[in-house]
Amino acid sequence: MNAAAVQRLERYFQRIGDVLGEESRRGSFAHYAMGLLGDGERKSVEPIAARACPAPGRVGAMHQRLLHFAVDSKWSDQDVRRAAARYALEAMPRREPVDAWIVDDTGFLKQGKHSVGVQRQYTGSAGKITNCQIGVSLSVATRTEHLPLDFELYLPESWANDEARRREARIPPDVPFKTKPQLALQMIDRAVQDGVHPGVVLGDTAYGTSSQFRAHLRSLGLHYALAVEPQTTVCLLDEKGRPRGDARSVSDLALRIHERGGFRRCTWRKGTQEDLSACFALRRVIAAGVPQREQEPLWLLIEWRDDEPEPANYFLVSLPEFRTKKQLIRLVMQRWRTERAYEDLTGELGLDHYEGRRFPGWHHHVSVALCCYAFIVAERARRFPPSARGTAEAHTQPLQA
Repeated sequence: MNAAAVQRLERYFQRIGDVLGEESRRGSFAHYAMGLLGDGERKSVEPIAARACPAPGRVGAMHQRLLHFAVDSKWSDQDVRRAAARYALEAMPRREPVDAWIVDDTGFLKQGKHSVGVQRQYTGSAGKITNCQIGVSLSVATRTEHLPLDFELYLPESWANDEARRREARIPPDVPFKTKPQLALQMIDRAVQDGVHPGVVLGDTAYGTSSQFRAHLRSLGLHYALAVEPQTTVCLLDEKGRPRGDARSVSDLALRIHERGGFRRCTWRKGTQEDLSACFALRRVIAAGVPQREQEPLWLLIEWRDDEPEPANYFLVSLPEFRTKKQLIRLVMQRWRTERAYEDLTGELGLDHYEGRRFPGWHHHVSVALCCYAFIVAERARRFPPSARGTAEAHTQPLQA
């Protein structure tokens, strides 16, 4: 990190420190954040304390200080995350506009059963049912950058409805059981209230299949391009926007389109080893089985990959218009970049290294990781201005600033 970047980091820490308030919190945040940004293999509280203290006799005191900061200190995760997001979003749009908000979830693998929210449950990061915590995230994305803004820990009913577990994990009384889509909407509501640059909301079937989720986004004035399950039913629209024929599942509709040769190949991105392409069909529809007041013309985008017996993905898109089908496909495909952001956050910044068992500690640790990532994203945006973006595709640069 060069001298100018070091100065920016110091000013950034001051900015976060102004939110934290107390001098002891400011110092603890700086030690914790530098521990995540550093080269250590483990980035939980104890090894961070050990690396921060060259004198072995002071490690214990530093450990207790950082543990207090992570678990017991009463600072606002939302205020800190908001400050971090605003810092990064001052730099990102100078390079290119925000065009997507992405909701997703990831697993934090655990060995025991006492960490808050842990149980055997499915996580896409492992591709199976395993013992883990689940974090639901909201990110914003430009064409080349991806910034996680917010995270919420998913509490299964076995945790949310167990008073003894709630007390032990220090789960606040005002935190009830919420589904993953409800957690995502909670974060989206906050982002709207905070005036975050709007974007088209992207998400997988866990979110897009919910008609209530889609309706809430539209009530906020947000458009979406969300994956839905194959059994989702729609009605085709004719050229004048009138329903024609009976409602049918999107999978049945895809087969009928395929039989008539209605799929066309599209390459949406040039890869380093091979182009990313598949066959797509696009149709104008309305969603069936939803209240009439919530019905509006939508686009149904269907992706059928090579040598597959059926389509891989179905998306409902509320955008009234777009310039080309390729641009729409590129936008929808941005959702998978969240996986790379998760890899960076876990592999480089220790997102999943927190070893405590408490609800406040999990969220505080995640907040510091998000602050670190926001600084790095801002540095990348400054390093590659608009004139250079053709030479620096998303996440091709080292994570460390």
